[in-house]
Amino acid sequence: MKYCLNSKIKSLEPYEPTVGEYPIRLDANESFLRPTDEILAKIRDAAGSVIFNRYPDPYAKELCGCFADFYGVNPAVVTAGNGSDELISVLLNTFVMKGEPILTLVPDFSIYRFYGHLGEAECLEYKEDPDFSINVDDLISQIRKSGVRLLVFSNPCNPTGRGLGREEVRKLIRSVDALVVLDEAYMDFWDQSLLRETEQFENLIVLRTCSKVFGMAAIRLGFAVSNPALTRALRAVKSPYNVNACTQKIGSVILREKDWVRSGLTKIKSSQKELFSMLKTMERAHGGKIQVYDSVTNFTLVRMDENSRVFEELKKAGIVIRNLGDFLRITAGTREENLALVRELEKIL
Repeated sequence: MKYCLNSKIKSLEPYEPTVGEYPIRLDANESFLRPTDEILAKIRDAAGSVIFNRYPDPYAKELCGCFADFYGVNPAVVTAGNGSDELISVLLNTFVMKGEPILTLVPDFSIYRFYGHLGEAECLEYKEDPDFSINVDDLISQIRKSGVRLLVFSNPCNPTGRGLGREEVRKLIRSVDALVVLDEAYMDFWDQSLLRETEQFENLIVLRTCSKVFGMAAIRLGFAVSNPALTRALRAVKSPYNVNACTQKIGSVILREKDWVRSGLTKIKSSQKELFSMLKTMERAHGGKIQVYDSVTNFTLVRMDENSRVFEELKKAGIVIRNLGDFLRITAGTREENLALVRELEKIL
C-alpha cells in the first residue's frame, strides 16, 4: 500500500528565501552591524565553556535573566525560544484547538497563517485599510462576531512598517476574550511597546527577537513575555530543551552588552532615516513610478512599476531586497549599501 501525505501538507512548498552570494543583502531585515572584536572574544569564551555532553538548561534561566535585565521586566515571566518562529509555532499549535478560529491581519508576517494552517485552526483574515492603517473598533467587532480564540499580529507591522499606538493596542486587548499574541520584533526601533505591561493583562503574550537590533540572526533566539499563568502553560507545551546551550551562552553575552546594542540601534535608525529620505527624493523626482511608505522600523516598503523586473535587475547588480509581489521591502544597510541601492534604482527608473 502506497503512503500518501495528508491534505494539510501535501501541497505545501518549502520556504525559499533568496540564496547565493550577493555583495549587498537588504532583504531579511537583519542588522548590518557585527559585534566588535572584544565582544567576539567574549562569545568564543562563552561557547568554549559549554558542556557539550549535557543537555542545556530547559528554562534558560541565565539567558532569560539577561533579557529581563535588559528590558526591565520580571524574569519569572520570560520564556526563551529557538527563534520567535518556534514560539509562534508552539502557540498556534497548542493554545488553539482544531477548528477554532484565529485571526491574522493582511498584510502581515506570513508565518502566522502558515502555522495556523498546520495547527488545523480556522484561519480568518482582517484586511487593513489601503493605507495600511487599522480601524481598531472594526477589528474588535470582527473578533467578537467571529468568536476568535487567538489574534496574532506584528507591531510595528512586517512588511508595511506601520505601527499601532500603545493606547489602541491596550484598548484592543481589553475589549476581547481572545488571546492576543503581539509580535514586537521591530519595536526596538519604535517607542510604543507593551513589554513591561504584560502582567497587567490576562490575555496577552508579547514576542521579541534577537535577530534585528541585537544582530544575532545566526543563533536563532526569541522570547515570549506574558503573565505567570500563560508563562506556565507555554513552558509546559514547549520542547524541554528547545534553546541549545551555545545559543544560551552567546545570547547572554550579547544581552549584557547594553552600550553596544544601544549604540547600534542609533546607527541603524540613522541609516533607515537616510535611506527613507533618499527614496522619498526619488519618489518626488519620478512621480508615479515609485511610491514610498512611511515606516517606524529598520525597513521601507515601496511600490514600483514592474516590481519583479526591478527585483531581478537589482539582483544582477549584486543587490538583494525582498520581493512581495505588489511591493518591495528594503532593509536599511550601511551608508555605502544604501547609496549603491539608490544608484541602481535610478538606473532602472
